[in-house]
Amino acid sequence: MKRSITYQAARQLSATVENLFEKNILAAREDGRSNLAPVPDKDVIEAMVDTTFWASIRREEGNTPKSSLAYLPPELADKPLLFAQRLPFYSFSLTKLAPGVERPGIHLGVWQEDGELYIWGSTLSLPDYCMVIEVTEPGLLVIKYRRVDGFGKFANVAVLIGDQIKLVDENSINLPDCPDMLSSILGFSTPSYWNKSANVLVQLAVSMRAHGKGGALLIVPSDSNQWRDSMILPLNYELSPPYSGLHYVLKQQHEEAATRSWQTGLKREIDNIAGLTAIDGATVINDQHQLLTFGAKIGRVGGKPVVDKIFITEPILGGKAIVEHPSKAGGTRHLSAAQFVYDQPTCLALVASQDGRFTVFSWSTCDQIVQAYRIESLLL
Repeated sequence: MKRSITYQAARQLSATVENLFEKNILAAREDGRSNLAPVPDKDVIEAMVDTTFWASIRREEGNTPKSSLAYLPPELADKPLLFAQRLPFYSFSLTKLAPGVERPGIHLGVWQEDGELYIWGSTLSLPDYCMVIEVTEPGLLVIKYRRVDGFGKFANVAVLIGDQIKLVDENSINLPDCPDMLSSILGFSTPSYWNKSANVLVQLAVSMRAHGKGGALLIVPSDSNQWRDSMILPLNYELSPPYSGLHYVLKQQHEEAATRSWQTGLKREIDNIAGLTAIDGATVINDQHQLLTFGAKIGRVGGKPVVDKIFITEPILGGKAIVEHPSKAGGTRHLSAAQFVYDQPTCLALVASQDGRFTVFSWSTCDQIVQAYRIESLLL
């Protein structure tokens, strides 16, 4: 495949991305899995990233395109929409097609023949580990893949923002005190059952970030009310009994979880809770996914010191963990969340900013410090 690559970031990441897909697809084959996508080679990755980037900054009737491209032959797609004539894989083709395929879950199918890439149609279904390149805004691309047995959030491999490259570091999963939620979202080669607790938190994070208003979600133990010591009472929107819609959906068996109706019900309950985080104050759920209150004001436990340092890190290659004042993590929501976890080390706090930043706060028993994980690169 001989194409002139003018977007240099495409060259810089192509070999790393090829190696990751090759390693994980090979491991899945050895594990006996059959519904697997082909491995994209370096040249394909370069060409697709380059063309998609230039398409992302073009305009069609005044609108900037958003689209999702999947690398697979049409025979691996279930009930695909097939064009009578293939379209050449050029930026103008993507720009023209983007308005019709910008909704979530629709992917333009891209394949190659005789060394030339072409667009064959679109699909709603993908095999496991299928490489997807998604345009979320002009100049912002995300390379991701469909998880093995996965429902919900695809796993991100890399985020490209102009000339900035963020390659997700899967080894972050081995960090001491890594929260289960982060382990789940990084789970490159681990089958994901989406009614597991950590995976549900990932979906809640995606939904929180999607409403764009910012918000805070606190996850507290179900066997203790100690978290209430960190609340300014009374709680104006406390629920009695706790709302258990999400809890009941998640109690169903894995066989039911494979059905479309169950997945629709799960998404509805997740969006219900995530929507409440847009209300000023914090939303609180317990580890059984029961909604306890929302719009709650966080205070400092009497006698406890003010948190004055936290550990800030981002799970990308080259990212360095640094100790900073909590104000470096963000605004007042971030300060309140850091103080809450400092006072309530058995709890977890998820904070979304209006600008798209997303931070998970947890307590490190090893280092006796609040950890702040910047994970917006994983949620795009």
